[in-house]
Amino acid sequence: MSAGRDSARGGGFGRLVLAEWTKFRTVRGWVAGMAAAALVTVLLGLMTAAGSHTSCGGPGDACPAPPVGPGGEAVTDHFFFAHRTLTGDGSVTARLTSMTGQVRLPDLVQGVRRVENRVVPWAKAGLIIKDGVRQGSTYAAVMATGGHGVRMQVDFTHDTAGRPGGVSASSPRWLRLVRSGEDVTGYESADGERWTKVGTARLAGLPATAEIGMFAASPGDLTVQPADFGGSIEQVRFSETTAVFDRVGLSGRVTGEAWSGDDIGAVREPGGAIHHPGGFRQSGGTYTVVGVGDIAPATDGQSVENTLTGVVTALIVVIVVAVMSVTSEYRRGLIRTTLLAVPRRGRALAAKAVVIAGVTFAAGLAATAVTVPLGTGVLRDNGNIVLPVSWLTQVRVVAGVALLMAAAAVLALALGALFRRGTAAITAAVVVVVVPHLLATASILPDEAARWLLRLTPAAGFAIQQSIPAYPQVLANYVPSAGYYPLAPWAGLAVLCGYAVLALALAVHRLNRRDA
Repeated sequence: MSAGRDSARGGGFGRLVLAEWTKFRTVRGWVAGMAAAALVTVLLGLMTAAGSHTSCGGPGDACPAPPVGPGGEAVTDHFFFAHRTLTGDGSVTARLTSMTGQVRLPDLVQGVRRVENRVVPWAKAGLIIKDGVRQGSTYAAVMATGGHGVRMQVDFTHDTAGRPGGVSASSPRWLRLVRSGEDVTGYESADGERWTKVGTARLAGLPATAEIGMFAASPGDLTVQPADFGGSIEQVRFSETTAVFDRVGLSGRVTGEAWSGDDIGAVREPGGAIHHPGGFRQSGGTYTVVGVGDIAPATDGQSVENTLTGVVTALIVVIVVAVMSVTSEYRRGLIRTTLLAVPRRGRALAAKAVVIAGVTFAAGLAATAVTVPLGTGVLRDNGNIVLPVSWLTQVRVVAGVALLMAAAAVLALALGALFRRGTAAITAAVVVVVVPHLLATASILPDEAARWLLRLTPAAGFAIQQSIPAYPQVLANYVPSAGYYPLAPWAGLAVLCGYAVLALALAVHRLNRRDA
């Protein structure tokens, strides 16, 4: 008898889900609401993409696409490279004796150039091995920075910290880069005798013949100031870095006697001259390299989630449908019939949650799967640079936003069961899910307050749509108004799901009270 009862219970929940699904699909307003949510996602997303136009130069001149790194990401690859050709295994060693810089400040007097002598925190100077001089090609570099100590950076996205501290005449930095097959190892030393490994990287596909040598780069000077009405104002000023090396030594099969100098990724003016050129000069055993730009992932451009501007509006529609799917039974007195048929009351609410989550996920997935590829195509056709992401990231954004909508629907359903009044439940769901996201991303609140709002409220779930990560080694203002969330994508979605589960548990608890 016990086994039969357990089997019936298992089949009973399946029948409950089927009954709730039948109930949902027979109410035309609810079905129309879900269809409207999907349609809003598509139409608003495509309208936003169609209204975004960018050109470089004259009308219709598309902006050049950024180079693409070995991992398929858009990159900035702009630096001065003094190099020799290395075939097979070998190494380069040098002592970096000084690192100075200049930052171009706004003129106080018209025509009077104002320059401040300082090194920006992510200015870089050191040793690098690279697959030729083509932008975006694979590389590994060990370097000193203006404010982040010694680093080893590989293929734009990978960064490993070495010893902290700067470079000066009294505290030079010895650097060494060693190639063995496809493996490259970076070392540092204070005296050129005792060496410490910074990191090792495998450069898949690094050809037998590569360029190796010294480099310098300076990404600019970023200043961020609070705005009067929330958010922040950022400015990036031009900067350059001058690095002085000596005790330079090469081992292995190195071609030629002279160093070659290349301004990798230099921007040329209409007449052909390089805009803000770098430089290289050799005097005896001393080598001076002047560089601008950066070697890093690119963050300037449109991202795939920019096509999902309709999701917020669609969420409001989903919330209304989810709340009404439960409060309508209270309003019409039908909930008593449902509970009489289901002795374990929580199972009825759980079945409703399964149905509303499944329907919302299906509608959201269909909408985002259409909007993201079509919208990014429209953006590109309008001359916009859309930062490329892997297919796995794009799938995560598409499916993740559908999960975001489903979790919000379950939360709204639970609030409807708790409040039992449609207006109150809809207002509560919108206030906890939609309003924090709007406040945080619309530059209304100070940046830190916006970050906390997106950590602690259900709006944290919007982090699932972020496709470009915040790279700590990249000069940028990583704030919610620029599309950067304080939590990782899946962690943010987990916060929203946690709120949905908690609200559902409270609703079940109230429903199980006999006086409820």
